[in-house]
Amino acid sequence: MALMPKRVKYRKEQRRVRDRKATKGNYVAYGDYGLQALEGAWVAGQVLEAGRIACQHYLKREGKLFIRVFPDKPISKKPLETRMGTGKAEVDYWAARVKPGTMLFEIAGVAEATAKLALLRAAVKMPVRCRFVGRRLSV
Repeated sequence: MALMPKRVKYRKEQRRVRDRKATKGNYVAYGDYGLQALEGAWVAGQVLEAGRIACQHYLKREGKLFIRVFPDKPISKKPLETRMGTGKAEVDYWAARVKPGTMLFEIAGVAEATAKLALLRAAVKMPVRCRFVGRRLSV
């Protein structure tokens, strides 16, 4: 089942412009390796779930997978051939706001080669260009 919030204060939301780089959630925090978005987009909950499944199928219950984004933005869509003026449409799907530099997935407890191939499978499912990154050790 696709990710979505249990409750929201408002059912429908306006569409916002997402033109800046990520300042939060742009580094590997929980795992050893991560998948970082290089473009901005709204990533649907179904797409995140597809990436998670593809990644976990490759890992075969090894290591731990972290999803760093959550789809909390309702995206509404009017049905085809509907006339204007009937109000805002119902929510079609839920999306995560992804800015350039946002970490999408992280993996801990596996070798680098395994993590790279697992995250590559998830990257193929994503609607944005992604890159494989490792944890930066601060001294």
